Amino acid sequence: MSHSFNKLWIHAIWATKLRESLIHPEIEKTIHQFLYDEFKDLGCPVKIINGMPDHVHCLFLLNPQKSIAEVIKTVKGVSSHIVNQSNLMSGKFAWQTGYAAFSVSESQLEKIYFYIKNQKEHHLHKNFIDEYEGFLKKYGFDNNNEE
Repeated sequence: MSHSFNKLWIHAIWATKLRESLIHPEIEKTIHQFLYDEFKDLGCPVKIINGMPDHVHCLFLLNPQKSIAEVIKTVKGVSSHIVNQSNLMSGKFAWQTGYAAFSVSESQLEKIYFYIKNQKEHHLHKNFIDEYEGFLKKYGFDNNNEE
């Protein structure tokens, strides 16, 4: 085969440092835009970004020249730097060290898109810890070593 073809959709989730509620409604869209812009700069088109005051969900297409770890580390680092430089809040903004990333098949894109889009409604019934542990269990991870 003379050409390489890659189409890897990733559903990534990460929290604010210490899972603090730092993403207030009045700055949420701005923070999501910073994330979106950095994904775009890395050649990773974004389908949707949404979340809650203590975490975000991103559905993006992985640039085949980059690793998931590289993309997420860069997006988190650049976005937290921009948030702090923009003085959007009185305290310091930071993301937690870890993240979760799951591959999404083309047939499940719409389902994951609407799951992310409806985060506010979803979290009326389930908190972030339960949601995160549910994802880990669903994908076969043992989360007993959580920080």
